[in-house]
Amino acid sequence: MENQAAEVTSPPPDVPQFQHYQILARLGAGGHGEVYEGWDSRLRRKVAIKRHRALDPLRDPASLVKEARMTASLHHPAFAQIYSIEQDDEGWAIVMELIAGQTWRQLAQDKEHPLDLPTVLGWMGQLAVAMEAAHESGLIHGDLKPSNLMLDPAGKVRILDLGLAFHDDAQATTSVMQLEQQGTIAYMAPEVLLGAAPGRQSDIYAMGVILFELATGARPFGNMSGLALAAAQMQSTSNDWTFPDTLPEEIVQLIRAMTARRLDQRLATMKLTALQIETCFAGLTGDTSKAAAAHIQSTKLWVNRILKQPRSTALASIILVALGLGAWQLTTRAPWITSNAPAFSKAHAISRALSALQQFERPERLEDAARDFSAILDVDPDNAAAVAGMSLVYSFRYANNQQDETWLQRAAASAQQALKLDSQLALSHAAQAWVLLKQGKQDDALAESERALALEPGHFFGTVAKATILIKLRRFDDALPWLQQAIDHNPGERSFADGLGTVLFEQGNYVAAEKAFRRSIELQPDSAYAYANLNAALLRLNRSEEALRVLQQGLQVRPNGTLYTSLGNALFARGDYVGAAEAFQHAVAPPSGDPKSYLRWANLADTLLWIPGRKSEARDAYMKALALLEPRLLRTPEDATLLSRMGLYSARAGDRVRSVELLQKATAIAPSSPDVQFRAALAYELLGDRELALGTLAKAKKNGYPSSAIESEPDFVELRRDPRYQSPSTNGVKQ
Repeated sequence: MENQAAEVTSPPPDVPQFQHYQILARLGAGGHGEVYEGWDSRLRRKVAIKRHRALDPLRDPASLVKEARMTASLHHPAFAQIYSIEQDDEGWAIVMELIAGQTWRQLAQDKEHPLDLPTVLGWMGQLAVAMEAAHESGLIHGDLKPSNLMLDPAGKVRILDLGLAFHDDAQATTSVMQLEQQGTIAYMAPEVLLGAAPGRQSDIYAMGVILFELATGARPFGNMSGLALAAAQMQSTSNDWTFPDTLPEEIVQLIRAMTARRLDQRLATMKLTALQIETCFAGLTGDTSKAAAAHIQSTKLWVNRILKQPRSTALASIILVALGLGAWQLTTRAPWITSNAPAFSKAHAISRALSALQQFERPERLEDAARDFSAILDVDPDNAAAVAGMSLVYSFRYANNQQDETWLQRAAASAQQALKLDSQLALSHAAQAWVLLKQGKQDDALAESERALALEPGHFFGTVAKATILIKLRRFDDALPWLQQAIDHNPGERSFADGLGTVLFEQGNYVAAEKAFRRSIELQPDSAYAYANLNAALLRLNRSEEALRVLQQGLQVRPNGTLYTSLGNALFARGDYVGAAEAFQHAVAPPSGDPKSYLRWANLADTLLWIPGRKSEARDAYMKALALLEPRLLRTPEDATLLSRMGLYSARAGDRVRSVELLQKATAIAPSSPDVQFRAALAYELLGDRELALGTLAKAKKNGYPSSAIESEPDFVELRRDPRYQSPSTNGVKQ
């Protein structure tokens, strides 16, 4: 609906027909249907036809007709005329004026003719006057943005989609309103993002963002989109936005007045907005040239019309008081937010649930997210975002302390449904990526995370998934810059600091890993995983006393099976087998422990072997570990970590053939992993192959496995007495 072709006297042959309208071209598409250029065969004129294939559930046909009638009643030349409302078996259609010209988006992107501030303010003044006419008629636009505003060949501002907005802005395609209402995130006021109904001041806010964009060449938070952008807008104020030094201070103050986060600090009406724009325009131009007069002519006509009305004295006084004291009228209008806000807002619930989901390592936050997603699905079972969100809840439950295969199955089913409901939703692909990751299909998972990020660059769950997958694939050279980029864009997110520490740890850079893990704790002091990771880094730096204190601190903050596991390992290394066994029992016992964790059962079994009279318990624990590990290994037969652990447990169970087979495969896949080499060395020692144990242990040591851990391993008692262990030979550990 941006450029009108030359008039034709007859339409092309064989074009689709809609009643007595013939479709000439498809102009665009959005959340509710398509927009076409059409030919009215009765009146012989071109028209724009908006086909609504299926109405939004919050807008029934009666309300659509009422709104269209109200729009048609406007007699301001800025608004496209509505000719008729038509209906057939496929839905409704709005037939309206086809406007010639270019959108503000197109004009702003024209590098050969850059916009100047007087031109921009002239457009904004016309827009404010037109929108005041709409507001006086009781109409709110709700989706003002550069692609919904046009300049016709005569230089007049034209406004599209009043109250009937389609989501067709290429620069802000992901919209919270696609979950519930209308609108595009980049231009939505914070109170609307939080669930309040769009109002006059939300239109003013959108105009302020448009003015910022046209005046500076970029939107606020221009590097963000989707839910990340929504969160930034809800949590910030325009006082924090970065303005170019070349932008006049009066323009900066105008934008801040139009985009204030608090309603009682934002311009209250379009009347005030138009007057403020006129004042800024006059300040820039001196209001002396013919060009300046032309730019503000429409605004001055409006002011003169207001002042000639019988109530001019009272109204002029109100305007003066408002300009002097701010938008004081809002002190009586503040209840508007509460009275008009819906009792249950899906947009608000989605935003709140995703915020909780970002703290996925905390079980109570997962439950908070699950409650919100479930509440949405109770009223809207086909809500793709809520279905995808539940998939992530199930995946994170599986990954945390509830490693029950049922959760992974539910996560897979939910991700499949989310993709079926909306394959263009980044969250759907991110959910599928996490499922594939937990299923051990890392390459497929990486592809899904890339799809999520292609749909919504910077998507939080897609970004975390990609980082996690790259680490799992041991593609550390790719993971490191990706995580550093994520930290630059999300400096307050613990997950990225922790991921960076994990990469550095795996690369053997324990000093840098310690720094990253400490940063993770600073960002989220109650994260159990950060304490466990810091403990591991300190152990690699041979700072065992400090590592133990970190564990004790973490357990005081948040008792957790991961921390109990780390504590058990620390006590085991000290030779406190009774204390270690108790810690490992906590690690597998609900509510803080996980009875579905094969590793924790194996740790418990290793410890029980050293306590007299508990060998049968140790055997039972090993059997549980093997049974839990088997299906995982079947899913991911190339996982070196799982292979080395299965090889070690097989050695303890006396299955020499399988143990050696698994260990050889593991060390071939990850030859530089100190942990894989250490497990192999331990297994070879248990199998009685001292020569192979010494050689493999030397590789573990060379790749960074700490001497203190080797010296404290009880199963290496005899090995450490071997002269070859003490000598600096090619096989000796101390070379």
